[in-house]
Amino acid sequence: MEKVCRFCIADFHVEIVFQGDGANSLRLIPSFEPFRVNDKTTQPLFRLIVDDDLSPFPKARRERIREFDTGNGLTVVDRLDQGGYQYIIRNLDGADCCLLITNNDFSECRCALNGNYNMRCFGLNNALMLAFAFASSRQQCLLIHASLVRQEGYGYAFVAKSGTGKSTQVSMWLRHLPGCDLMNDDNPIIRIIEGQPYIYGSPWSGKTPCYRNVKARLGAVTTIVRAEANHVERLRPIEAFASLLPACSTMKWDEPTYRLTCDAITHIVESTGIYALHCLPNPESAIVCNRTIKVK
Repeated sequence: MEKVCRFCIADFHVEIVFQGDGANSLRLIPSFEPFRVNDKTTQPLFRLIVDDDLSPFPKARRERIREFDTGNGLTVVDRLDQGGYQYIIRNLDGADCCLLITNNDFSECRCALNGNYNMRCFGLNNALMLAFAFASSRQQCLLIHASLVRQEGYGYAFVAKSGTGKSTQVSMWLRHLPGCDLMNDDNPIIRIIEGQPYIYGSPWSGKTPCYRNVKARLGAVTTIVRAEANHVERLRPIEAFASLLPACSTMKWDEPTYRLTCDAITHIVESTGIYALHCLPNPESAIVCNRTIKVK
């Protein structure tokens, strides 16, 4: 038995195919429901087949690239002799939750899930996030680690290391500034369309359940820096690039993907205000920030 589902994420279509009649279905990805569409004619950005009979490539046909800590677990990456990739996605307990195998441009992906319901949810969500980030990177698109608030039609993204205060700053905007709403609290998406950067909500939003199929012009990107006083500075181009790159999902070991990511970041730096907010976690910081970075 096979069930085909379509979703529209950042104006890209994504197709997921569930094979078999076992433990895998749409109930593993409830955050995708706001993005579901019935259109089956538009060419998808990528197609992911969920098939628990999928087996890893033989060791002789793959080369270990690296293991990286996602903050939620460990992901192991191998390059395949046919040019694609194999990922093993593990949770915080070190358990294998998903085997993901892709072609070289991530347009065709297959995955096998493992374990209980929570493990399968974790594995499938992370497989989809990886596939989306790397497939869309060829289309002037970036999946970024940020908190995102919208005001008067513009989206304002806040980037920083986890625990530095992205969500706190956004919460200050929501409580103390007029006309604001939360678009996403962990993984929004930036797309450059006809030379203009737009930012979108996504099905991935960390610990905050904010899964909104919404879009806005990108107003600014701001790095949060803890300080003893509130002030904002606009970053020079090199500083702006350096502040954005660590927030983007990319593959430094894959030269074409990495180059395209850098090109997209450069375009954003050239067309958008990139700032550093030195701040305390208080309402004044939001007011000071808004006064400086808001698109007039």
